[in-house]
Amino acid sequence: MLSDLPDLPPLPMGEVGLPSPSSPPVALSRKQKAAIVVQLAMRGGASLSLAHLPENIQSDLLHQIGDLGPVDGDTVAAVADEFAQALESGGLTGGAGLAGALELLEGAVSPALVQRLKQTNTVPQRGDPWDKITDKEPEDLVPLIERESTEVAAVLLSKLNVSKAAAILGLMPGDRARRITYAISQIGAVRPDAVYRIGQALARVLDIVPVTAFSDGPVARVGAILNSSRSSTRNEVLAGLEEADATFAEEVRKSIFTFANIPGRVDARDVPKIVRQIDQDVMVLALAAAMPELPEAAEFILSAMSRRMADALRGEIEEKGEVDATEGEDAMGAVVAKIRELEEAGEIYLIAEES
Repeated sequence: MLSDLPDLPPLPMGEVGLPSPSSPPVALSRKQKAAIVVQLAMRGGASLSLAHLPENIQSDLLHQIGDLGPVDGDTVAAVADEFAQALESGGLTGGAGLAGALELLEGAVSPALVQRLKQTNTVPQRGDPWDKITDKEPEDLVPLIERESTEVAAVLLSKLNVSKAAAILGLMPGDRARRITYAISQIGAVRPDAVYRIGQALARVLDIVPVTAFSDGPVARVGAILNSSRSSTRNEVLAGLEEADATFAEEVRKSIFTFANIPGRVDARDVPKIVRQIDQDVMVLALAAAMPELPEAAEFILSAMSRRMADALRGEIEEKGEVDATEGEDAMGAVVAKIRELEEAGEIYLIAEES
């Protein structure tokens, strides 16, 4: 905004640079106007954030402020008035560049397009790149450190707080950790501009995270599919997975939530809320089907209700008698689906399964 001020018409200035009473009126450049406005704002107590500006603009601004001599009150008032008018007349301002546009439209444009733009280096860094890096978790930074030289890794570690740096060292092989910690003692003479450029390069690498076609991992996807499958299909698929990849099969098993998992994963205090969300005929059918096959799950649900409600359901279950296997499994599936729905809405929380 400061650098976009239009040129003022020639203004009478008593002194710009070296004072000279006989100097003719001179016109202020846009950079000189910016220097005056910044000084006015800072002396008025404003806290300006100029770090997001390109370094060459910051440098120009510093030089302009340093070179600007005494300026008479009329000139200062004229510059301030023009700046105020520019602010008032501006209805909408772009000027944030491609990086600012992507930040504004985050989530509204194609992730694949964003990825391509970042990979072609057409998106400039905004602000201090180290802010983005130091906000990352240790687990996210370890792969970045492993691919960089020891000296760059030492710079990165030096920019982190002590606890995060210690956590990263603990996640690395001992010999690599020792080399990096020794390198920290050798980087004291690194210039600030070099550290800034290292931060820019590292931040760009962090930006280039492969965009995948699926928002969740394979375990979650397979688990969700099997959750909605009939038990015969689910058991058959899991048996095949165990033969092909026992580790993957075990992870999928942990992600699956079925009627049989209710006693171990659902808090008994949430059962009344769940039951109220399910049609009573469906609940009766599910419990009737579960009684012979999954008695622990059925009794867990009934024991978590009020005695009056539980007795009423037991009476209906007894009247229902034997139920069709397919109908019973569909009813149990509906109960499980409702539990998942309530969990996703944050109305209940499932108990984490122990490893």
